[in-house]
Amino acid sequence: MKWSWKIGEFAGIGLFIHATFPLLIAFVALPALIYGGDIVSALESIAFILVLFLCVVLHEYGHALAARRYGIKTQDITLLPIGGVARLERMPEKPSQEFVVAAAGPLVNVAIAAILFVGLSLAGSTIPSFGFGLGNESFLERLLMINVGLVLFNLIPAFPMDGGRILRAILAARMDYAQATKYAALLGQGIAVLFAIGGFFVNPLLVVTALFIFMGAQGETQMAQQRSKLNGFTAEQAMRTNIRALAPHEMLSSAVDSMMSTAQQDFPIVERGRVVGLLTRDNLLKGLNQFGAYVPIANVMQRDVTSVEAEQSLSSASETMQANEISAVPVTHHGTLVGMLTFDSIREFLTLQKVLQARSRQAGEMRYL
Repeated sequence: MKWSWKIGEFAGIGLFIHATFPLLIAFVALPALIYGGDIVSALESIAFILVLFLCVVLHEYGHALAARRYGIKTQDITLLPIGGVARLERMPEKPSQEFVVAAAGPLVNVAIAAILFVGLSLAGSTIPSFGFGLGNESFLERLLMINVGLVLFNLIPAFPMDGGRILRAILAARMDYAQATKYAALLGQGIAVLFAIGGFFVNPLLVVTALFIFMGAQGETQMAQQRSKLNGFTAEQAMRTNIRALAPHEMLSSAVDSMMSTAQQDFPIVERGRVVGLLTRDNLLKGLNQFGAYVPIANVMQRDVTSVEAEQSLSSASETMQANEISAVPVTHHGTLVGMLTFDSIREFLTLQKVLQARSRQAGEMRYL
């Protein structure tokens, strides 16, 4: 995610903090300093927010590690003022898998809340009032209440919350994925409308939450429709096979010649039959600007290459490209390069399929005349 800084890496997953996150710290600390003038209260508020977001990070790692069980990588986890975002390489294909991945996050908060509850009980603390007391709860009691709140909030059956994905997984076990998404999204948008109405009478933040839910439901519906169009096809069917591959020892001038003589924009870099890099148009232009035309491609190519298997479903391959924010990926078969998949080639493939299906329907109608 843009405007984010890496603060660590755990379980092979990079943890990033967004540039806007410090604004939340300031928002929490300044009132204590301005109105109370108490530096200790300000530091305690900051500490509480940091520990709270540690719980959010653990929540996102719950999703990420559950997805890893099904061979789905997590690109990174980013902390925003509104929470955390785990960027999965692709969405689970089976409803049962989506259910597990979606439920794993809230279950982490359930575990944290249970540990805190047992610890507080053993320490002789009273049960937290959950917002109905005098507001004099201890640090750990407030943390317990927040984790319970996170569970309840995330289980709201509306996208993009976990509850919406859990509901879709349950519905998708009984009906088409796109139809399940449609019903789950409609319920989510209905909840968003109720939140918006309540926001005018109770709390304006509910209006913001309603907008967040409504847009999330709309986005999920569009993604499901796109996925349904790609279902039944493989990456091999939509890839381009008439491509030019380059070697890491070749000069950038070779890539310039290849780009000018073909319509290809991104070049797989192959050595001993294996893809070892990718030279994108942006890489090429930056390399030419920095080094000139007579420098080896290996000096400017991307080495951490995302590729897809020829037999991989087209919907899964497309989601991988979107998650990695790349417009082209090498397609391999048992490690050997067999083509390139691009968003342009996917669009052209879908257009051709639409024409062929229309032609097939017309032919069928003619037989019955």
